Amino acid sequence: MVTWERLRAGHAEALLNFERENREYFARAVPDRGDAYFAEFTDRLQALLAEQAAGICHFHVVRDADGRLVGRVNLVDVADGTAELGYRVGERAAGRGVATAAVRLVCEEAATAYGLRALTAVTTLDNAASRAVLRRCGFTEAGSLTVDGRPGLRHRRALLP
Repeated sequence: MVTWERLRAGHAEALLNFERENREYFARAVPDRGDAYFAEFTDRLQALLAEQAAGICHFHVVRDADGRLVGRVNLVDVADGTAELGYRVGERAAGRGVATAAVRLVCEEAATAYGLRALTAVTTLDNAASRAVLRRCGFTEAGSLTVDGRPGLRHRRALLP
């Protein structure tokens, strides 16, 4: 069972630990956040919370059945009824359906609570797991692009209210 919560300041310690524990794992699939991300984590979190309060973004933490923070799922650049979906699941939870469950939950929330009509997402071609999650959650390929110098795909999903 997967649950998720809207990001809040009280998640700071667990979120920082999650990012540190999974840094090498994430860097295998996406560009590393760099040392500055960790050194300036508190300020960065406050900036994210301010963006969330302004309605520009919606950030969430994902928890497993034991309540451990195992992932993140975010909606960024909210405008004109759309947003870009981003997500990451830690190594210990990978391959267990956590990402699929979390993306499904945020798609429902995006339509109902946030009033969005469509979501986009971007993956690199070599990230087959992420592309599979998006397919399972109703996203379709919507064009190619380059992601940090690597070939990638844009995906889109219309949302029903």
